[in-house]
Amino acid sequence: MDNNVINMDERRPSDLDWKKYTRFGVGILIFIIIFGLIIGNAYIAQEGEYKVVRQFGEVVDVKENPGIYFKIPFIQTVETLPKYHLIYDTPPTEINTKDKKRLLIDNYVIWKIDDVRLLIQNVRNVPGAEQKIGDAVGSIVRAELGQLNFDEIVTDESSQRGSFNDSVTEKVDTVLHRDNFGIKVIDVRVKRTDLPETNEQSVHNRMISERQSKAQEYLSLGDAEANRIRANTDKVVKEILAQAEAEGKKIQGEGEQEAARIYNQAYAKDPAFYELYRTLQSYKVTLNNEPVIILPINSPYARILMGQY
Repeated sequence: MDNNVINMDERRPSDLDWKKYTRFGVGILIFIIIFGLIIGNAYIAQEGEYKVVRQFGEVVDVKENPGIYFKIPFIQTVETLPKYHLIYDTPPTEINTKDKKRLLIDNYVIWKIDDVRLLIQNVRNVPGAEQKIGDAVGSIVRAELGQLNFDEIVTDESSQRGSFNDSVTEKVDTVLHRDNFGIKVIDVRVKRTDLPETNEQSVHNRMISERQSKAQEYLSLGDAEANRIRANTDKVVKEILAQAEAEGKKIQGEGEQEAARIYNQAYAKDPAFYELYRTLQSYKVTLNNEPVIILPINSPYARILMGQY
């Protein structure tokens, strides 16, 4: 009996230790589970983002400020939406201009989420918001540019283009705000204008024809200007030549007058010698090539030849 009692007493401390360790392990396990639930249901809202808390699909809270927050496990879920400005490249919009020309307009939009609850309620998410933005931009751009001619759109100056972009931005933002989509449109810009493939070649040919016509017009203007310059030049040349000819005749007349004066002075000093000189000069001309001359007996030539001068 004493031995049995001793053996039972020896077993009791071991049982006590086992129960103590079991309780300790269970406590650690519970702590780990609780800690895991806390960590697993904590979420961080960072700068530049919204944290949307849903409970059974309904939005129950929106965290806009950065920080650490907790949700109810298994009941609530958290999704993230951007708080910063977003850029959406809208699909190209095909329009008909006022003069019945077809044109493709490619735009991009800068926008942001202005009211998270309205956005989720009416468009659900960012792709849905972009779909609404694209529809509004396409409709307003089509209406605005449909009032302009093709040439006015293609040759639009930067200042006018900026005014058009501002007008479209204001109208798109007004429409989206009116429909409570929770969207704020910052800017709408025309990125590119293109021609549809179906009429690109015909427009290209028309532009070539117009440029050739314009080139021919410039050539005609150039020819007319060249003819005018040549006519003016010919007129000036004729005036210069006429003036030079008149001046030459004037000088020639003055020279002949001076020569006659000198001849008269010389003739007055010795008329007989001058008459002889003039007669000899005439001989030089008359007797050139040795002609046969028949002279009357009383001619000056005959008297000189007979020594009767």
